[in-house]
Amino acid sequence: MTLTIGLSRMDRVRPLADGRVRVGSPETPVDVEVSLLPTQALFNQQLVDHTFDCVELPIATFVRLMEEGDENPYVALPVFPSRHFRLSCVFVNADAGISSPADLAGRRVGVPVFDMAAAVWLRGILQDHYGLDRVAPVYVTGGLEQARAGEEHPQFYPPQFTVERRGDASLAQLLADGEIDALYTARAPSTWPSDRVTRLFERPQEEELGYFRRTGIFPPMHLVGVKRHIAEASPELIPQLYRAFRDAQDLARADLWDSTALSTMLPWQLESLRESEDLMGGDPWPMGFAANRHTVATLLDYLRRDRLIEQDFSPEEVFAGPAQDFLLAT
Repeated sequence: MTLTIGLSRMDRVRPLADGRVRVGSPETPVDVEVSLLPTQALFNQQLVDHTFDCVELPIATFVRLMEEGDENPYVALPVFPSRHFRLSCVFVNADAGISSPADLAGRRVGVPVFDMAAAVWLRGILQDHYGLDRVAPVYVTGGLEQARAGEEHPQFYPPQFTVERRGDASLAQLLADGEIDALYTARAPSTWPSDRVTRLFERPQEEELGYFRRTGIFPPMHLVGVKRHIAEASPELIPQLYRAFRDAQDLARADLWDSTALSTMLPWQLESLRESEDLMGGDPWPMGFAANRHTVATLLDYLRRDRLIEQDFSPEEVFAGPAQDFLLAT
């Protein structure tokens, strides 16, 4: 068997690409072809052409696919290669008079992709922890850095939200020009930092750490999916792939620990790792179902309250399919 794997360019998965971690066992190895792509290009390609057998997927989009039942082409693994505290990703026009989340009520807030996990988490967190009703802003969609006539991938806009589409200018420029007041984004806009664009939270790390201490959640943005027909034909692949991703992440941490030659451009790389693990009480990147059940349940709640999904899925259902007993025991 040759299995194609598509992933973003991240240290947690690089050991799979460079061959330090193999899928399968020495007796029954699985040949893999790993491609590392820019994140949005990977998603756009996979959600249209379904290129890869095993692939990193936007987690909110995967849950939306679950409503298609047997038509959902993927089985999910409790592997979350991308996580991010998104309170650092809310940007505001410096002249808009916005100093707190409550000030966003009635304002024009840009969002490149309405159902992206960054926006889902932010709408939920800002409502539950800062009192901003998720429907209070006017949401403006468009390309982050370039004008975009269409959508990154098919979108559904629940009727309780007020949504405007701007295809004539980038959201980054609209924010700097004051045509939108704020921006929820996965990637910092090119117009920041500047005297025209600032962050909503002056010290976002403090806010994000406070959120983590209250909830225990380090929000996942993506998960790993396997094509359903492959998983059903070869269910032994599911535990093999899970263990490979786990081992790759363990190696990525070991690389950060190795100070012989720094693997990143962070001058205090090892100290940053130790500080993060101390502040977060252990492993900041937990794998497996048990350690992430509450987190997944919270995301499902946010998606329902956004009305991006209608069904009352349980976290267990997210990982339904071949080898489910193994996945739920992780």
